[in-house]
Amino acid sequence: MKKILALTLALAMSLSLVACGGGNAPAASSKPAGSNPPAAASQPAGSNGGEVKGLTDAERSKEFITVGTGPTSGIYFPIGGAFAEALKAYGYQTSAEATNATGANIQLMLDGDAEIAVAMQDAVMQAYTATGAYEGQEPASGLRALMRLWPNYVQLVTTANTGIKSVEDLKGKRVGVGAPNSGVEINARMVLNAYGITYDDITPDYLAYGEAIDNMKNGQCDAVFVTSGLPNATVMELGTQYDMVVVPIDGAGRDKLVSDYPYYAKSVIPANTYNNTEDVEGVFVYNIMLVREDLSDAMVYDMLEGIFANISTIKASHNTADKNIDISFGVDDVQLPLHPGAEAFWKDNGYIK
Repeated sequence: MKKILALTLALAMSLSLVACGGGNAPAASSKPAGSNPPAAASQPAGSNGGEVKGLTDAERSKEFITVGTGPTSGIYFPIGGAFAEALKAYGYQTSAEATNATGANIQLMLDGDAEIAVAMQDAVMQAYTATGAYEGQEPASGLRALMRLWPNYVQLVTTANTGIKSVEDLKGKRVGVGAPNSGVEINARMVLNAYGITYDDITPDYLAYGEAIDNMKNGQCDAVFVTSGLPNATVMELGTQYDMVVVPIDGAGRDKLVSDYPYYAKSVIPANTYNNTEDVEGVFVYNIMLVREDLSDAMVYDMLEGIFANISTIKASHNTADKNIDISFGVDDVQLPLHPGAEAFWKDNGYIK
């Protein structure tokens, strides 16, 4: 069995935060939401039913890996690009493709145009089960999980003059819910539904949260959903210029959300993250790295070895990656079935029994 060359590497100097801000470890959840599903466990660890082996240098050099990232202004782009660099340093041919993030990355994977991609787990699970935003479509059965990444916090922001202090207060208001079927929009729809609110009860503004916040500054929007690491630079700017309110996601609605969708976990936005003087109750959902099911077990196992052999490259890409991407975090909170090659890797390194 192959082992990681080193389980602990020196932390690299983090780059300055980009538009989506840095990430902190989940603040109020001692155990991540959910547990690794058994679906992939019944499959043989190796493509021939035996022990998974990595690739030779010659085999590796012939493989091309495209990494689906996100917009150039967001957090997915630098971190996804660092995965491409780490795998290139390990001997693969690689490229990082700028995309519109989760929804686009899911489709990129299904079309066979990327080998791995960053995505929010809630949207992935809806695609995988053909529910929610993906209801009526074919289940995205070709998606598998490679590893866990960092938590995205679902944030609801407004300004004091709107009088909005709770999710229930959104009724009758104009709300920025994100671009249609984006990760943010899927989050917004699920949070609202947990509180018994539908889009019929609000006026949804289908804009990316940066544009929606600009509309709020101009009085054309009342509240905006933002899903990102903490702090989010756009929200931080709003809090310095306006009397911003971070609306709690709490109470019975949050309980229902977490109960219905185990990839969400209760947490808080810590005091002084923005202009908030106290902790604000909320939820987070993890990003995960997707991998195509049709890749060989040996290649997927080998990619993980390459990623962690060059983890310093990934940690140096962003403060969020530095704090939240490490082999020691394991995969207990990954809901999507692991690729058999990934399952073998995590078993060999002691994170799956």
